[in-house]
Amino acid sequence: MKFSELQLNDQVLDALEAMRFDECTPIQEKSIPVILEGRDLIAVAQTGTGKTAAYLLPVLNKLSEGGHPEDAINCIVMSPTRELAQQIDQQMEGFSYFMPVSSVAVYGGNDGILFEQQKKGLMLGADVVIATPGRLIAHLSLGYVDLSRVSYFILDEADRMLDMGFFDDIMQIVKYLPKERQTIMFSATMPAKIQQLANTILNNPAEVKLAVSRPADKIVQAAYVCYENQKLGIIRSLFAEQTPERVIIFASSKLKVKEVTKALKMMKLNVGEMHSDLEQAQREEVMHEFKAGRINILVATDIVARGIDIDDIRLVINYDVPHDSEDYVHRIGRTARANNDGVALTFVNEKEQSNFKQIENFLERDIYKIPVPEELGESPEYKPRSYDGRGKRNFRAKGRNTSKGSGNAPKKGDASKGRGNAPRKVLTLQEKATNKRRISLIDIV
Repeated sequence: MKFSELQLNDQVLDALEAMRFDECTPIQEKSIPVILEGRDLIAVAQTGTGKTAAYLLPVLNKLSEGGHPEDAINCIVMSPTRELAQQIDQQMEGFSYFMPVSSVAVYGGNDGILFEQQKKGLMLGADVVIATPGRLIAHLSLGYVDLSRVSYFILDEADRMLDMGFFDDIMQIVKYLPKERQTIMFSATMPAKIQQLANTILNNPAEVKLAVSRPADKIVQAAYVCYENQKLGIIRSLFAEQTPERVIIFASSKLKVKEVTKALKMMKLNVGEMHSDLEQAQREEVMHEFKAGRINILVATDIVARGIDIDDIRLVINYDVPHDSEDYVHRIGRTARANNDGVALTFVNEKEQSNFKQIENFLERDIYKIPVPEELGESPEYKPRSYDGRGKRNFRAKGRNTSKGSGNAPKKGDASKGRGNAPRKVLTLQEKATNKRRISLIDIV
């Protein structure tokens, strides 16, 4: 469906035309009419499906038509992270270019000057406030923020906010809002706690659910079954013949991010780190340097797995196996964007095999296991523990992966079942692993 087929006014359509937006994504097609009707909405869709436009466009459409107080905050958009708040704010600037709609981004980790700028925007009554929970509460606690006339309350990545412990903060903010408002909630997943939150703050909401999609076909997926102390050696081997560009390495904790970053710098690699211990100015600088190509490798926690728009990532490495399948999809979804190809590699130690098997089950396929480089010694067998549905553990070996082994290859005829992978490219990768017994970045990208 084209945006021109929706009930959007000329100002919104002019902005979309200027930004060369023509066709709606599925989440936009389903959500925009519901929001324009004025109904509360809970929408479940993955990152990268166009959900920011799905809620901003109809709200901007309503604000641009007038009838809202000029000196009041009319819309609150809640974001779990500063980076996502900044990104929403940037999209807001583009969408509202032809409209007399004001906005302010409110997030922490910055200096006193920016705090004062945020304070001024809140006191004057910006039409749209894009905020992280903690910083908005900091302003509210000082007594100069009036949310009593808010018409639209939007929660973006609601599941992420609850994972980060913001439930109480959200409920505290809700107390400042009028009961008569339109509440819109977007989430990548729908666990019980999200349903509970929806039941608490939404009024007879419409529901839009897009099935959790498999990773893009253009992403070549593979894994190394290894010991924990072999992971850095695998990276050294991968990057031995070619300087890497546009690589994100995801680690499970900020401590692990710091350790991996230090080790890669000792390898003379051009690397930056991204985690919650950094000041906001540092985080912005790292992202700017990475996007500009002055940093080749970004080592990060899941803070950049969702909602950060970088189109030309060539390789994603999961240094640790993600906690669940949806986190895996979000992480590797940083690559193969904007019609580009991409590669995703996952390092799987002995303790992570069960989690990785769950991911394979979700993908409905076995991910090819690249042999660990011979110089790193023997590697563990891939024998993930699984549950039989009755609480009993089963032990299944899906193939041996030693320095002399060949890992799990896709079975003949499995191309039609190779969701989330490009079978031809995986078979090419398998050939190279068999013939050379060492895979480098040149072979992969």
